[in-house]
Amino acid sequence: MFFASDNGLGASDKVMQAISAANGGARLGYGNDDATKAVVSKLCDLFEREVGAYMVATGTAANGLALSTMTPPWGIVLCHDESHVIEDECCGPEFFTGGAKLVGIPGRGAKITAEALSATIASLGRRVPHNAPIHALSITQSTELGQVYSVEEVKALSAIARANGLGVHMDGARFANAVAALGCTPAEITWKAGVDVLSFGTTKGGGLACEALIYFDPAKGAEMVRRRMRAGHLLSKHRFLAAQMDAFLDGGHWLDLARHANAAAQRLAKGLASIPGVRLPIVPEANGLFPIFRQEIVDALKAEGAAFYPWPDKGLPEAERARPGEQMMRLVTSFATRDEDIDRFLAIAAEAARPLAAE
Repeated sequence: MFFASDNGLGASDKVMQAISAANGGARLGYGNDDATKAVVSKLCDLFEREVGAYMVATGTAANGLALSTMTPPWGIVLCHDESHVIEDECCGPEFFTGGAKLVGIPGRGAKITAEALSATIASLGRRVPHNAPIHALSITQSTELGQVYSVEEVKALSAIARANGLGVHMDGARFANAVAALGCTPAEITWKAGVDVLSFGTTKGGGLACEALIYFDPAKGAEMVRRRMRAGHLLSKHRFLAAQMDAFLDGGHWLDLARHANAAAQRLAKGLASIPGVRLPIVPEANGLFPIFRQEIVDALKAEGAAFYPWPDKGLPEAERARPGEQMMRLVTSFATRDEDIDRFLAIAAEAARPLAAE
């Protein structure tokens, strides 16, 4: 019953087999191998245009390096105030950008609305040289609270960003889950909607350790050749990154894995909705759930070995937040989540909730 995070599972069998196959023989290093060139070509096909693609091993590196090409050290990057780049990367983006400032925007479900973005831009000073200029907008797809931006929402945010001279970055650690949920093409939710740079994740979706920076205008990512090396994120044995990405994309494997994770989240949400003492203030759209449990249910699940953890409810309206004796928890399903683990989790929760039904 592991629902702590989708990064707690291993890699898919197909990805692991590809890594093993790449272990044989000798290849040129630092991304000069034929496998890497083939993967870049495959990414161009996936996104329906020529792209600049640079693979690294971690999402934090992907985000930080992407933003380093979008803002100078004295610039501002706008993002949601619960986003991974501002909350969970230990000032990594600030480090990679040389000191740029991240400014958080609140919003339900960890989503930025067009209205909130416009208001934030209007509220920031423009005095030269006293105020830092805004250079970029970073959005997360899917969000830290399991929500998905629609194509129209991304277009609206991108239009505002463009009107104000901002570049648009998409943190796609769970990009596969979003694309699977939307049923759109990768191109439709990225560059066709106004996104300039995508951090395309595999690690949480079934890879071992591989993320790709995708520049939809290759010229804007040209300096990444040196930035990645300078940051210590150009792997010498780069073919092992290429092998992961190749297997991840092959035959739509990435979407099959994401659909499984999303379906598991829906199965879990449906079961929780019928249990007394459980509330779902945020309807899951990808593979993350954020139910509010009575403490008795949390204790019973923990006692049986379920892995999940508390999450702050600051993004909810006050009336929907956890009350005394309740906790908001995060549950994340993955490509490897089993129905039997979901059913056992639900059975334990239902049994712990039986005394609550009469309240």
